[in-house]
Amino acid sequence: MESRSIEAAAAALAEGRTTAAALAEEALARIADEDGEGRRAFVAVQAEAARAAAGAMDALRRANRAPSRWAGIPISVKDLYDQAGVASLAGSVALEGVTPAAVTAPSVARLERAGFVVLGRTNMVEFAFSGLGVNPHHGTPRSPWDRATGRLPGGSSSGAAVAVADGMGFAGLGSDTGGSCRVPAALCGIVGWKPTARRVTLAGTVPLSHSLDSLGPLANTAACCAVLDGFMAGEELPEAPPPAALSGARLAVPRDTFLFEGVEDAVAAAFEAALRRLEAAGARIETLALPELAEIPAANSKGGFAAAEAWAWHAPLVARAGSRYDPRILARIERGAAMTASDYLLLQRERARIAAAVAARTDGFDAFLCPTCPLTPPAIAAVEAAEEYNRINLLLLRNTTVGNFLDRCSISLPCQAPGSAPVGLMLTGAQGADRVLLALAQGVEAALRA
Repeated sequence: MESRSIEAAAAALAEGRTTAAALAEEALARIADEDGEGRRAFVAVQAEAARAAAGAMDALRRANRAPSRWAGIPISVKDLYDQAGVASLAGSVALEGVTPAAVTAPSVARLERAGFVVLGRTNMVEFAFSGLGVNPHHGTPRSPWDRATGRLPGGSSSGAAVAVADGMGFAGLGSDTGGSCRVPAALCGIVGWKPTARRVTLAGTVPLSHSLDSLGPLANTAACCAVLDGFMAGEELPEAPPPAALSGARLAVPRDTFLFEGVEDAVAAAFEAALRRLEAAGARIETLALPELAEIPAANSKGGFAAAEAWAWHAPLVARAGSRYDPRILARIERGAAMTASDYLLLQRERARIAAAVAARTDGFDAFLCPTCPLTPPAIAAVEAAEEYNRINLLLLRNTTVGNFLDRCSISLPCQAPGSAPVGLMLTGAQGADRVLLALAQGVEAALRA
């Protein structure tokens, strides 16, 4: 299929140019390709179930009873979403032997009721606690950029991003606690969406941080993400909002902040070229002071919400199976053991204060913009040493964590020149303005492709 958007797939299905069975077989063939990334992108391929679901959607469509016009489109789910009868292992071996889920996570079930076909479960960073995409238990899928070298896919939704980039389905469900949808999207050249956290229920997912976790899709277009986000949030047969016109849109660029420190030349060039395209399309680009952003690292200095809340969940599992964790992930989780109740309460207070101050400064702007990541995809071999693992991990997550801390909606769009290393342009909107930002993202996407 020429376009990998779910809109194009839906049109092809409606017009009889393809079938759900054909779409599923194409995706499954790509997953099974021995020269491809399928064995690293997926931890479980549910081929039999996918074929059965696709066949059922074709039969329903022939009878004019398809549950939605999206029925039959294949997608994947990250290994932390519950599926009835399947154990959610969250990219780890420490949870082996746990009881399979009794029911499917609502966010997945809503998509299945609409007829989307789940191909299987995608690989991820163990317990979603890193932005690199490395998994020592199941292997690390490679970014589509420079496969010969072998470059990081970004994490933690690594398998989801690589699966979408390689045509193993039209979208992948991910999660985003500090950038886990947007970082892999940026490093794999696709779109990654982080909603306002409360928009999609976290029920039926393995948690990292209940204060920061959000559930969103990775796909090939902003419109794809908008449709999937609508279903995940419980909307009835959602459509993507119309693309917003960029004429008169006010976009802020907080240049004098850490978001622009140490940015690679290739990233800076792609970002500036993107701004010029947006200005040519009529957007108003303004530099905006956001000094409160500099206070976020200090607020998180004791480990932040992720360490504290992860430790509260993991402590019993660490006691009985700590030796089975990736030591680099375990070290991050164990930081939470040293946090006190007063540390945690102070962090909550600081978050509220900083978020309110930034909201006041950005009032009147449609979004603020920065590079999703300051780096193009680093080599996988570059993070073998613990020091480099931690340094590069912090760099890749540095910009995206801001949206989680402020509890805003945020999206990463590819903005690199054709044939160049992938670079993400991140738009961050107001808390709760998810559909507004998704409309704006479609307008920005069109300008970048013009």
